[in-house]
Amino acid sequence: SILLLGESGVGKELFAKTIHNNSPRKDKPFVAINMAAIPENLIESELFGFEKGAFTDAFETKMGKFESANGGTLFLDEIAEMPFHLQAKLLRALQEKIIYRLGSTKGISVDVRIIAATNADIKRKMENQEFREDLYYRVATIPIHIPPLRERKDEIIPIAQKCLEDIVEKYEFGPKAFSEEAKKKMIEYHWPGNIRELIAVVEREIGRAS
Repeated sequence: SILLLGESGVGKELFAKTIHNNSPRKDKPFVAINMAAIPENLIESELFGFEKGAFTDAFETKMGKFESANGGTLFLDEIAEMPFHLQAKLLRALQEKIIYRLGSTKGISVDVRIIAATNADIKRKMENQEFREDLYYRVATIPIHIPPLRERKDEIIPIAQKCLEDIVEKYEFGPKAFSEEAKKKMIEYHWPGNIRELIAVVEREIGRAS
């Protein structure tokens, strides 16, 4: 398993997709779930699925992310925000490669590569008993730190240029290019929001100029 570490917006999901697309699993699904974006009471059913009648609103059986990613890659974004009481279930699924839908006692075998990510100080969370140490060592077989954009200044213009080209193609704008002054400002800027902020700025400026 791979654990991607880095500030918010550095491109962890893009990095995970690149790993997936350059692996033997590239023709299988890449499925992402953001632990910080899902209400705590829904995370378990999102991960493992549920059977019809498992709870009040379970009107039909639903596959979870593990099953959807079978054969491919499951990207667990913001894993450090996962509720502590569910971490044991995740660890069990990773160790046994078997998941159980809510409302079922029948195990389902799954074969997924796990790539996890966090922008939190996960070791401090372990010290504070907020993240299981055994789960950390399970998902962090290969820890990779992605530096912030301000430490990757040679990537700023290529990323901005690719974003510009994608927007021009999507909205069928005429030819557009960055001025030398704009490039200089982009390189000198600190980018606290990293790649996410850079893309937002490019989109906004193109919108203004169109």
